[in-house]
Amino acid sequence: MPRPRKCRRVCGLPKTNEFSPVTGSNETVVITVDEYETLRLIDKEGLSREECAEYMQIARTTAQHIYNDARKKIATALVLGYNIKIDGGDFRLCDEESGKCCCKKRCKKNQLIN
Repeated sequence: MPRPRKCRRVCGLPKTNEFSPVTGSNETVVITVDEYETLRLIDKEGLSREECAEYMQIARTTAQHIYNDARKKIATALVLGYNIKIDGGDFRLCDEESGKCCCKKRCKKNQLIN
């Protein structure tokens, strides 16, 4: 019997969850919210894979696996002109009130927008 999957901590949901090429496409690549979060933390925020794993409360090898899957999906969509949809995954939103927020700057920014 496999181990149950551990929920990954995510700072917030993406502002936009669907992207489409101008030419349109019938094909869609789905990346999960936790895959999106690894891309955001590593590529946008400049964190190491180890720091990303710590923020998401998962093992470094798990973070690396999620990140590699996400990059492969994004590359496929860009090269082949597919739609990209961000949906689903094993995640839970961080709780800023408890002081355990993984990215206080982003949570505060989301509060200002909402």
